Amino acid sequence: MCLRLVLVQLLLLIVANAALTTTQLAQPKLDCLKKCGDLEIKFPFGTEEGCFLNEDFFINCSLSKPLLRRSNILVTDINIEGQLQVQSFVSRNCYNETHKIKNSTARFRMGQFTISEAQNKFTVIGCDSYGYIKGKIGEKNYSAGCISSCERLVDVTNGSCSGFGCCQIDIPKDMKRITVKAYSFERHKNQSVHYNKTVPTTVDWAITGQGKCEEAINNQSFACKEHSDCHPSGAEGYLCKCKDGYRGNPYLSNGCQDIHECSDQQGNYKCHRQAKCVETEGSYRCECPKGYNGDGEIDGTGCTSNQLPVTMISLGVGLSFVMLLVISSSIYFMFKKRRLIKLKEKFFQQNGGLLLQQQLSKRSGTCDTARIFNAEELKKATNNFDEKRIIGRGGYGTVYKGFLIDNNPVAIKKSKIVDQSQIEQFINEVTVLSQINHRNVVKLLGCCLETEVPLLVYEYVNNGTLFEHIHNNDNAPTIPWETRLRIAAETAGVLSYLHSAAATPIIHRDVKSTNILLDDNFTAKVSDFGASKLVPMDVTQLSTMVQGTLGYLDPEYLHTSQLTEKSDVYSFGVVLVELMTGKKVLSFDRPEKERSLIMYFLFSLKEGFLFEILENGIVNDDNKEHMREVAMLARRCLRVKGEERPTMKEVAMELEGLRRMDKHSWDNAQVNIEETEQLLSEKSYNCNYGDGSNSTAAYESMTDHALVAFDGGR
Repeated sequence: MCLRLVLVQLLLLIVANAALTTTQLAQPKLDCLKKCGDLEIKFPFGTEEGCFLNEDFFINCSLSKPLLRRSNILVTDINIEGQLQVQSFVSRNCYNETHKIKNSTARFRMGQFTISEAQNKFTVIGCDSYGYIKGKIGEKNYSAGCISSCERLVDVTNGSCSGFGCCQIDIPKDMKRITVKAYSFERHKNQSVHYNKTVPTTVDWAITGQGKCEEAINNQSFACKEHSDCHPSGAEGYLCKCKDGYRGNPYLSNGCQDIHECSDQQGNYKCHRQAKCVETEGSYRCECPKGYNGDGEIDGTGCTSNQLPVTMISLGVGLSFVMLLVISSSIYFMFKKRRLIKLKEKFFQQNGGLLLQQQLSKRSGTCDTARIFNAEELKKATNNFDEKRIIGRGGYGTVYKGFLIDNNPVAIKKSKIVDQSQIEQFINEVTVLSQINHRNVVKLLGCCLETEVPLLVYEYVNNGTLFEHIHNNDNAPTIPWETRLRIAAETAGVLSYLHSAAATPIIHRDVKSTNILLDDNFTAKVSDFGASKLVPMDVTQLSTMVQGTLGYLDPEYLHTSQLTEKSDVYSFGVVLVELMTGKKVLSFDRPEKERSLIMYFLFSLKEGFLFEILENGIVNDDNKEHMREVAMLARRCLRVKGEERPTMKEVAMELEGLRRMDKHSWDNAQVNIEETEQLLSEKSYNCNYGDGSNSTAAYESMTDHALVAFDGGR
């Protein structure tokens, strides 16, 4: 019986950039074993000394099963173009009524092999389960994980991972020396579950140790043989491929053989019906018969009779060709333009463009509204979405820095997926979010609906995230306590405004330090409303799929799936502790009792050594009492039961009171907060949208996404 089954899988692709551990073999022996079991062995792979390029290409066949090196990973297929199919192990964690009965850790130690971020997914399956993946990217350690939650594992849909009883995260580029580990929150006895011990995995290999093609081609051990070309692969390797007109094994001498196009049964040549196909080295040519002129090719001039004078034929052919070219080009570009216009219209309607135009026409003249950008404008702004313009990647999409025609910088977010069932809600929320006029909320300027997935355009905030500043050893000591307290008060003010001042209350649902941006003056800008929820006025809690970030997630929400405004209060309490301690919320590099920052923080308060865990350089005799009061406030925010936590309005007022304690009394501070909120509310309510609504905020995303741990926000 498995109590909480967790399967951690590495699917589809592990790129192998095999390091050269021995001198490379130029060519294999003539009597090398061609098969191991049912697997065909192709050089540079081999099963015995003198048959493989180097140790990384050794296939162990001593047990009549092809095993890659000494890792005991079963190889099921070898592709000479750079892939292997293997069976890799999974990690699992199971319990019976009294104790743990199955526990395993999956490790991948295959020399310099690295994992491709393009086709791998880290997957956790189970109820109340979570898993971690750890490894190295260059010389840096990397770890990430996600949580899987459900009522019964048997209810999980086979072959899919929508977030119910299953979660997935992307694997970063160039990751190696991997360890995956499965855990369970509670040792519940559930039901018997069958699971695979291995999963099929695709491994990409390349020749490394000689540098890229430009360096390797001058090396005596250069692997590409006659009639082949070198192609860069991975961070520092290359692959060999036969030239056009040749096929075979480019790593063997004379392995690339000329394709006989003229006698090929598939007829892979393009000669005119009156022309003759003649074989040439690596190619072919078409010859017109006697009495005909032309190149003999179907796509060329073909073969034409030369009974007329050659000059007339040439002139006629030339004029016809020019006319045909002009007409064909005109027709081609006309159809291409028409096809592009129709495609844009399709995407525009599919993404709710007509509905957005109706919403904007109702609200015209009442206040600032969302602008509808065209695709060419944003393509030009981002230099055709150049990768060099990427400033952030998240669970919901990629963020690019762009410059509009007036040279103003903007942040352009390109979503990953579209949920057609929520288009109407998405359009309504875009028009509402674009009209928020809060100085501490990142402003949504507009969107583009002419592309397959909508593009959202925001104001650009240029000083990075709060996470980057407080967890960077070079930056953290330079942020004094007064600035940290102001950032906390500004963030709390935004959440208080969303919860209580907006016409339709909003729960952010993903409050964390990576979603708090900073400008040059270290003014806080709350961003990433991709997981937020609008709350009807007569509803106090919502039942939703659990969504958030590991370490910041409200434990009551995690176990009940009941989302309330107090869930944001808990997450904000975690941010307060980050600001005070300068420590990451979760870290496996710390001692076991300190891995969870929140547990260690609460323990320090209980045992009376709070100031020992605070950020070095920010504590002094003048602010100790303030920091103690903020710590007490954070503890109240982190209470397990949501009903025992303060509201965000109370939190914002208390933080603002601490900031102004030296100049004003608490009563004056409270009056200022209430007056500010009243002014903000009045300003928002002045924007009448023509449909009876006065909503002032919403979120960016069209879909609910699966839980993504360690996801950076911008």
